[in-house]
Amino acid sequence: METIKAIHSRNSISNLTDPCPNKAEMEVVYKSALRAPDHAWLRPWKFIQVTGESRSKLSDAFLKTYKELGQDLSDELIQKIKKAPFRAPMVLVLIAEVKEHPKVPAIEQMLSTGSAAQNMLITLHDMGYGAIWRTGKMSFNQHITEALGLSKVSQVIGYLYIGTPNSDGRVKKIPNLKSEDYVSVWE
Repeated sequence: METIKAIHSRNSISNLTDPCPNKAEMEVVYKSALRAPDHAWLRPWKFIQVTGESRSKLSDAFLKTYKELGQDLSDELIQKIKKAPFRAPMVLVLIAEVKEHPKVPAIEQMLSTGSAAQNMLITLHDMGYGAIWRTGKMSFNQHITEALGLSKVSQVIGYLYIGTPNSDGRVKKIPNLKSEDYVSVWE
């Protein structure tokens, strides 16, 4: 697949099943991530790859975070939280490990990690896999950082849910956006 075609046809796929990428394929995905823009070569990106039964650990971290956030937890919500990491055969936790730097603010390091995530999404799509980037309450808070055992300088910016698109045919329609609605040209 050509790069431009991959970018233009990539879509968020939420209905995912096995198989997920193997170790060799994930090495290609990670190499793509490591090509993200990186001011001052800080390399702020870190990833936790979660598969199989280890998704239970992620489930426990999600539930602990909800409790720490003071959420009113019904039995139904508890079950939903516990099942969340099992919506795909692989989950990648996206982490920006923010470093103090006089010229590179924290937000730029988080954006770099976001760029790494986009590179991974395009690579996964090019390989024939499906993925979706999820955030919500399990991102951008110190409680999830602690629940995952990360350092205080780490910021969870989201999760990539990865697998093979389910064959049920449900795929979001890619909107036909017009660039002139988003671009101003100064000449």
